[in-house]
Amino acid sequence: MNIKNLQLFLHLCDSKSFSKTAQKMHISPSALSRIIQRLEGDINQTLFVRDNRSVELTSAGRKLLPVASSIVTSWIELKVELKDETHSLQGTLKMFCSVTASYSHLPSILNEFRLTYPQIEIQLRTGDPAEAIDKVISGEVDIAIAAKPEIMPSKLTYIELDQIQMSVISPLIAPPAIQKHLTGNPDWQSLPFILPKSGPARSRADKWFKTKKIQPSIYAQISGHEAIVSMVALGCGIGIAPDVVINNSPMSNKVQRLTNESIEPLSLGLCCKQSREKEPLLHALLQLF
Repeated sequence: MNIKNLQLFLHLCDSKSFSKTAQKMHISPSALSRIIQRLEGDINQTLFVRDNRSVELTSAGRKLLPVASSIVTSWIELKVELKDETHSLQGTLKMFCSVTASYSHLPSILNEFRLTYPQIEIQLRTGDPAEAIDKVISGEVDIAIAAKPEIMPSKLTYIELDQIQMSVISPLIAPPAIQKHLTGNPDWQSLPFILPKSGPARSRADKWFKTKKIQPSIYAQISGHEAIVSMVALGCGIGIAPDVVINNSPMSNKVQRLTNESIEPLSLGLCCKQSREKEPLLHALLQLF
């Protein structure tokens, strides 16, 4: 049980809406739901009664509310007392993430950090998420928001932030050459695929192909994920991409998920070198999680 989770619990008690709390606290609804489930697991009690219209506290939730409020208040008071000390922490922290992660997950990471350590400068670089791990290992950046690879290098520290679902997508209005192979049972062998060039997302796609016994016809391999949605929307082929990219794409209304297809989700988290995690600036950020 950590302070951030209690803050999310308190906000949900007030808003009585998972979607409103997720939006206000810069977290995905699925991640918020998992955090509440972990809190419920910690105390072995259900905290909320949920249906399609409302969220209400249970008896256990009402008992936790004043306790959580007291803990969070004491934490804030402590931070105020230590304000002079934390404000003395200065320097530059180099971060890397994808363009999508810069607005889907980065705000929740940096909001409290920037308030607590206003004199730390953040140098943010964005690019292909498949490069995140390598940039940390090479020392090009101090820390990255990265999808966890199949084999995590032992020299890295990794803190999970979210589980990201992945989907197979097709054009909302597919060209006849594509639509004829999607009708009924899809003829995957005859469909052109648009895929990530490398990285954990590509590994998940390759696993799906293997499970389905598909030898894919690859139309394009993309560095990064954002352009996959655009190319599918333009009718170039069928794509496989993380849901967070699909949902945040300006072309999201021009594609559709093939909902019968299930792909292993990605683990998204913060990673840095183990040998550096106790350095003051990195430690200051990591201790918030």
